[in-house]
Amino acid sequence: MTTVRLGKKTVGQGHPCYVIAEAGSNHNRDLDTSKRLIDEAADAGADAIKFQTYSGRTLYSTKAPQFDYLSGISSKKPHELLEDISLPREWQSLLADHSRQAGIEFLSSPFDLQAVDELDALGVAVFKIASFEIVDLPFIEYVGSKARPVILSTGMATLAEIEEAMDAARQGGATEICLLQCASLYPAPASIMNLAAMDTLKTAFKVPVGLSDHSLGTHIPVAAAARGAHIIEKHFTLDRSHPGPDHPFAIEPHQLKELVQQIHDVEAAIGDGLKSGPTTEEAKEMYTKARRSVVAAATIAAGTPITRTMLTVKRPGFGIKPRFIDAIVGRRAKRDIEEDEVITWEMV
Repeated sequence: MTTVRLGKKTVGQGHPCYVIAEAGSNHNRDLDTSKRLIDEAADAGADAIKFQTYSGRTLYSTKAPQFDYLSGISSKKPHELLEDISLPREWQSLLADHSRQAGIEFLSSPFDLQAVDELDALGVAVFKIASFEIVDLPFIEYVGSKARPVILSTGMATLAEIEEAMDAARQGGATEICLLQCASLYPAPASIMNLAAMDTLKTAFKVPVGLSDHSLGTHIPVAAAARGAHIIEKHFTLDRSHPGPDHPFAIEPHQLKELVQQIHDVEAAIGDGLKSGPTTEEAKEMYTKARRSVVAAATIAAGTPITRTMLTVKRPGFGIKPRFIDAIVGRRAKRDIEEDEVITWEMV
């Protein structure tokens, strides 16, 4: 499997999981809120903060029907709603600068050619392409022409569609590609997340894989990390009660911090799979004090032949190992052994 360089970080087998905090439209078209999202993502330990660059009218036809999942959130047509919540493009350089100062990578998903050019000019480390755009091969080829790494979400896609999209990106000039498993519902129920598909993507395409997550809570992306995800993308907001389509299924800053910590804890917990005795930490105390060894069940006077009834097995474990208990029987005590004293070979 190949590795991919995303800014200062290497992504792939043997490297830490790359966490993208997806701000989406949760900036509420407020510059201060946008900067706070950046600061919170950086404070949480995320590797990147990602916005989205689009215009409602260029993204949706005016004839497009409303989405049922947005009923109660907005009665506007898709192109109107998306225009209302779009990131003002003149903010992008300001947010990129603020991200650099905060020590976090600035990213934004482009949804039109102008957005690709604008983000390229800002020097983004990677282009993230949303699942819905996977069928727009000319667009993906244009993204590839910028010769930057590409992260491609694969929600609702078949293996054939994924292969076509990867071919388009490479045809354009992209040499580094990552794939994200994704369930394209908001929120997405656990039953359709299909984390096992990451294994399929890894096997089929030999590239770093991960999860773009729209489920509620943090347990699903943590499970993805345990299964070997190299990238986790998770929507977050300053406050889930804010109005807007992306707030209700996003996590809040304290949850993002917990998610990042849990992901890295899981990575540390996976280990190398070897069973070769105690770790250095275990050997400091637990290996000797909490294991069992042979202990005197009664007082044994010096010179007394030792019988099985004089012996028992208890903790701690710095005496003779229990598997040698029968080898002690019939020997004589070299000195007085007190009841409950741990027996060592030097005593018999």
